[in-house]
Amino acid sequence: MGKTLWRQTLPMAMGVMALLGFNLIDSIFIARLGTQPLAAQSFTFPVATVIIGVQVGFGIAIAALISRALGADEQARARRLGTLVLVGGSAAMLVLLLVLWLMESIIFRLLGASEDTLALIHQYWGPWLLASWVGALLYLGYSLFRAHGETRLPGRMMVLTSLLNLVLDPVLIFGVGPFDGWGLAGAAWATLISFAIGLLILARSLSKRDWLSGTGLRQEAVSSLGRFLGIALPAMASQLLPAVSALAATGIVARLGETAVAAWGLAARLETFVILVVLGLTMSLPPWLGRSFGAGRWQEIRALMNLAARVVLIWQLVIGLLLSALAGPLAGLLAGNEEVRDMLATLLHVMLPSYAFLGICMLVVSACNALGWPRRAVTVSFMRLFVCYLPCLSLGAWLGGLVGLGIGAAVGNVLAGALAWWSYRRILGDKGRDSGSMAFDPVREHLS
Repeated sequence: MGKTLWRQTLPMAMGVMALLGFNLIDSIFIARLGTQPLAAQSFTFPVATVIIGVQVGFGIAIAALISRALGADEQARARRLGTLVLVGGSAAMLVLLLVLWLMESIIFRLLGASEDTLALIHQYWGPWLLASWVGALLYLGYSLFRAHGETRLPGRMMVLTSLLNLVLDPVLIFGVGPFDGWGLAGAAWATLISFAIGLLILARSLSKRDWLSGTGLRQEAVSSLGRFLGIALPAMASQLLPAVSALAATGIVARLGETAVAAWGLAARLETFVILVVLGLTMSLPPWLGRSFGAGRWQEIRALMNLAARVVLIWQLVIGLLLSALAGPLAGLLAGNEEVRDMLATLLHVMLPSYAFLGICMLVVSACNALGWPRRAVTVSFMRLFVCYLPCLSLGAWLGGLVGLGIGAAVGNVLAGALAWWSYRRILGDKGRDSGSMAFDPVREHLS
């Protein structure tokens, strides 16, 4: 089981590392333009979490429904579901991004951006939203591959698009030869071109597989819409809660100045990079859990979750402590401005070890969605962010400024991880571990 889980997780972890490298690489290059362009990009980060939350909700629904259909040997239904979610997800993401485009000024004024920063954001906003839509289409395609148990191609595609972005970023941001570059907007155009190339390659690969169907879609939509929304909407809610939290956190940090916003934005991008193994597990584990769910293998589900939790806790503690000790040099690599660099080093030093407990919380939320407990996933996400994280963050910033901000974030992560695992153990119960029975019936919870 451990070898199989690692074989499925490693390609996704490498792909996630490459995919997250988009934002981190963009930030490193943009930091060379100055503090204000970096702050402008950082203001868009909480909006990016909204976009990602919606597309992840669709991805979770794809993985859950299709993997369950495959586990129940319903191949034709899996093909119909694949077609429906790709088409519906693409349209829904387009509508969301059009709304965000129209609300540009309202969003960033509420977040506290200055007039000069708003002008920089305006240059970046249009191409960045377009790149986000193409990236969402790519993610939905990746989710379809993962639902069928194929993780290598999505992982390779993430690496390829990230490398393309790495090559295009300096050219489009700073220019080459007679071309002067487009500054901050160049980063968005580099991402858009990279995603578009990746989408063309993925579509070609998908055309060679018998995973889609053009017949029976209307009947399937009528019969499966309720189940799809029953998974997708709570999953989106649990994913959108971090977006709301990120918006609130950015507002808290903005009170400490735009330099603090720039440092916080870099820390947030590095956070997602550091927990790449966790993110890989949240992509590779749900389809396996969904197939086990469809086949009724509950002891396998228990063993998988225990194994994944051990991996997350040990791996993230080791990585977090190591990088925390190297916070100064690491901040020097990421930030060009000395004040931003010092603030970033302070945040990383206190926050990085706590990501082990953040990883446990993310693992529980992902498993709850895969096992048909979407309301439980929303509850765990809500408790993590609005009971543990934001109160600790706000209190820390109020009491200790930037240092207090980092300590508050770390304490909130630890509390969230402990609470999430306690909630998961309470759902499954510990009785019947040896006999294979369960004190709590997950099927009854799902039906209720």
